[in-house]
Parts: sequence; C-alpha cells; structure tokens
Amino acid sequence: MVSRSSPAKNPEKDSPPKSLGLTKNPSLELYRFTDQLRHCFPDGTIFRPFDSSMKSDCQSKTWVTFPSAPFQIGYDYPFLTFTQSFFTLTGLCYIQAMPILWRVLFTLEQIIEHEGIDIGLSELSHMYNLDNHGSHRFLFKHKPQKPHPLLKVTKNDTHWRNQFFFVRRDSIPDGNFLPKK
Repeated sequence: MVSRSSPAKNPEKDSPPKSLGLTKNPSLELYRFTDQLRHCFPDGTIFRPFDSSMKSDCQSKTWVTFPSAPFQIGYDYPFLTFTQSFFTLTGLCYIQAMPILWRVLFTLEQIIEHEGIDIGLSELSHMYNLDNHGSHRFLFKHKPQKPHPLLKVTKNDTHWRNQFFFVRRDSIPDGNFLPKK
C-alpha cells in the first residue's frame, strides 16, 4: 500500500514530533500512498501510514491526522461542502469523528447530490445530537423518541481507532487552516 520515498531534507521540520512517540526514526519514514488511497487525495500529497507506535491525537503544525473510515466509504479530500461545513462549524479534527459520524455525513452528502434535497447543518441538528464518546471522540446520536432518520449507518466498527494516517499540511489544499488540536 505504501512505498518509501527519499528521506526528508529537514527531518526536524517535516516530521511529527518525536517526543510524542509518533515515529521511530523520522528522517527515514517519509511515505507516499501508491494504491488504494492515492486517488482520494490530490497529486503530490505526502503521507505517513499507520504504525502501532504512533498516536492519533498528536498536535502538530506540520501534520494532519486522518482516519481511514471516510475514505473506506467513498470520500475524497478535499471533503464535500456539507461535510467540510460541519467540521468548520464544530471545530473538530477529522480524527475525533467516529465512523458513524462519517457515515451519516456521507449519506447526507449523497442525498444532497443525487436527490437534490437541500439539507443544511440546521436540519442535521434537528435529526442528531453530537455526543462525546470519551477520549475526545464524537458521534451522532439520533434525537430521543424519534425514529432513526438514516437506517443502516449505525453498524459497529472494530479497530477503527487504530486506522489512521498522517498527511503533511502543506501538501493538501487548506491544510494549514485545519485544526491543530
């Protein structure tokens, strides 16, 4: 899935902070996606894949943490308008969104695009509550005593916390404006 490129010219500048335990040897671990996820990002995007020694909750001015969940269901980066509006309004980092949140947003994006139904963030807030699931992770819970607005998006995901990767901010559109913590 990944292939190594040449080592970073300035490892201190280009690597996630070593003090956070994100990489074992930053100067030797510069990666680019070559297979399944390459088409989800613009050409020239610089990645670091998941490694069990890395932590998804890093705070970095150089790297953005992405969960793999949105790309497994069909998202590309940059995200569609409705989805990006949600993250801009809430100030959440992408890694804080649990898979159910991504599936709800993606389903609503599909309804907006294919059915031409005008759904905004106010309609989303009438259907769902944004709940904290602990460890600064968030999900959507449908409003109490109302039928679930979207069926079959609530499946349980195992090991989703360990499926993430890093993208260098300056290699993606608006990367420098994404939340840093």
